[in-house]
Amino acid sequence: MAGPVQAPLETLDVDVEPIGLVGPDGTPTGSSARYRRDLPSETLAWLYELMVVTRDLDGEFVNLQRQGELALFASCRGQEAAQIGAAACLRKTDWLFPQYREIGAFLLRGITPAQIGAVWRGKWHGGLGFTEKCVAPIAIPIGTQGLHAVGAAMAAQRLGEDSVTLVFLGDGATSEGDVHEALNFAAVYRAPCVFFVQNNQWAISVPVTKQHAGPSIAHRAAGYGMPGVRVDGNDVLACFAVTAEAAQRARDGGGPTLIEAVTYRMGPHTTSDDPTRYRDEQEVRMWAARDPIARYRTYLTSEGVWTERLEERVRAKSRRLCAELRDVVVGADDFDVTEMFDTVYHDITPDLVAQREQLAAELAKEL
Repeated sequence: MAGPVQAPLETLDVDVEPIGLVGPDGTPTGSSARYRRDLPSETLAWLYELMVVTRDLDGEFVNLQRQGELALFASCRGQEAAQIGAAACLRKTDWLFPQYREIGAFLLRGITPAQIGAVWRGKWHGGLGFTEKCVAPIAIPIGTQGLHAVGAAMAAQRLGEDSVTLVFLGDGATSEGDVHEALNFAAVYRAPCVFFVQNNQWAISVPVTKQHAGPSIAHRAAGYGMPGVRVDGNDVLACFAVTAEAAQRARDGGGPTLIEAVTYRMGPHTTSDDPTRYRDEQEVRMWAARDPIARYRTYLTSEGVWTERLEERVRAKSRRLCAELRDVVVGADDFDVTEMFDTVYHDITPDLVAQREQLAAELAKEL
């Protein structure tokens, strides 16, 4: 069993001002000896491609839901920099534990739009193929993936592996008991787990200001005995650098880190939500001016990385993936809902047989 965390209390102090490397206007912030933005040009362009393709696919998913092809969808518009920056710095053998907005992280790991679409269409096999890419299935229950991530990290620890786990959480999830337990377990056992909270300011209709009384979500880390960091969640390079540091700390045996990425949910909570009922349009416009893709494009232009040729290549990839998604989803056959009873156990139980027959009888009445 691991001993208590050895980090002195002063190393657990949290700066309220989020760490940033590229400002909202696309210009570099002051130099930092701790965090660097000088990634290779190929990596800088790759991050841009992922962000743009993620946003375009996000829009296509919303369109498909509005056209009745998907049951529901949770948009990640505005949060592309946070999730892509966090996932891009990891090894392919590091595990991701997502919530339900991480399209960019899925694409980064090679999960196809068709596989993501199967989840939101409600196919019984939705989510299969994720674990082969070291990505856990999408977690709809709020915060439960935190415990799964810590369990996986503790398993890697005991197996002598040097992998880390990264769990994506929303600000609302930090109000759940499961997340408290996950943070506590991770700290006590010094599990190699990074908690990445995308603070998009709203837990459905509850603002983050009504979810905690402390200076920030990251400040909670000290109570568990781990470092807490606030980062500009609309700055992809800052998210990359901060998460890379936390992952290396975990890999070196230093235990978990709680990262709060300050960002904004530009769209509704899901396609069944109407955000105009609870938030001010002026607030939305303020955050739109901090758009993560626009600022990053400006920065890349100043660095000589963004070109018309790069933009054409990125947009061509977006069009191709959106077309592939539409081809797979539109008009796809519905699955036989009674099949879900067949895969609960190796051999179906009498109770499940009875439930399957009851459901089949109810469905037959609707024909």
